[in-house]
Amino acid sequence: MSSGTSGGGAGRAVGGGGLPFVSVVVATRERAGQLGRALDSLLAQEHPRFEVVVVDNAPLTDDTRDLVERKYGERVRYVREPAPGLAIAHNTGLAEARGEVIAFTDDDVVADPRWLTELTAPFAADPRLGCATGLILPARLRTPAQVLLESHGGFAKGFTPTTYDPQDPPPDEPLFPFTAGRFGSGANMAFRADVLRAVGGFDPATGAGTPARGGDDLYGFVRVLAQGHRLHYTPYALVWHHHRETWADLETQAYGYGAGLTAYLTAVLINRPALLPAFLARLPRGLAHARALTAVRDTDGGGGAPGAHDTRTHPWPRRLSRLQRRGMLHGPAGYLRARRALRNGAGRGTR
Repeated sequence: MSSGTSGGGAGRAVGGGGLPFVSVVVATRERAGQLGRALDSLLAQEHPRFEVVVVDNAPLTDDTRDLVERKYGERVRYVREPAPGLAIAHNTGLAEARGEVIAFTDDDVVADPRWLTELTAPFAADPRLGCATGLILPARLRTPAQVLLESHGGFAKGFTPTTYDPQDPPPDEPLFPFTAGRFGSGANMAFRADVLRAVGGFDPATGAGTPARGGDDLYGFVRVLAQGHRLHYTPYALVWHHHRETWADLETQAYGYGAGLTAYLTAVLINRPALLPAFLARLPRGLAHARALTAVRDTDGGGGAPGAHDTRTHPWPRRLSRLQRRGMLHGPAGYLRARRALRNGAGRGTR
């Protein structure tokens, strides 16, 4: 089966021949119960050659170390990273990884047994591929907050395989490559190791655990594309995500999404100023896109079925819309605060 593409790319993975050796990096902080569930699914992967690296980010207890050493032994490698921040933890995993390809996922997912095979096979098929992302579906829809998040689009990016090529920009993506949120999410992504290292890894002033609140994954996507590498999205690489359950969690996520979006854009423009003219040319359409993304939608009018990704017909309450927009205003300042903290020695990482 061939993939639907924008600018060519890799087809669906079939079999295990020629698959690259992969390092799977899981960053975690004080969630040993969830981590154990994720590690069980990772160790059950059908991929023939991989390692699992757990990065314990700014731990307060020894719970994660104890879990890894007691239950998983030599099957999982434990690394402690004292500086807080998801991008810093991912850069630590990048430094420790031995694989040709590095896959990243979160401690609150359960991976399908073929996840790693499907996510990494495109690298063997396409030498210009720098990054691959996969499908993220909800593990359960038990609370109103979980249903609302998924009806707003959740983490899924649709069900059509797509290759993004900077040498052949998609005609239906006028903001390319700055709408990085359409390419995938950090809970299901993989990079060719030498490509990710060549762009300096993730910006340590982005991501959860920093004042920027997010955007580390989006930063990585754009930096790889800006270097001329392709990015492939495959819905066949599936993980199940345990969405947070409460309204307060959803409010935190809405604010964080907004902040992460503008924080990553700020990071890209500071670290790659050559992209500024292209960004300014797309700015008017970008502002219109941001307004549509955060628009209030009637919660009494129906149309909120989970899975209707990118239809923008689902309910989205005013409170969450305001929080997203407030987050967008915060993002650049949060990123600059995080950069200052790094310069003052409060964190570390590559960029």
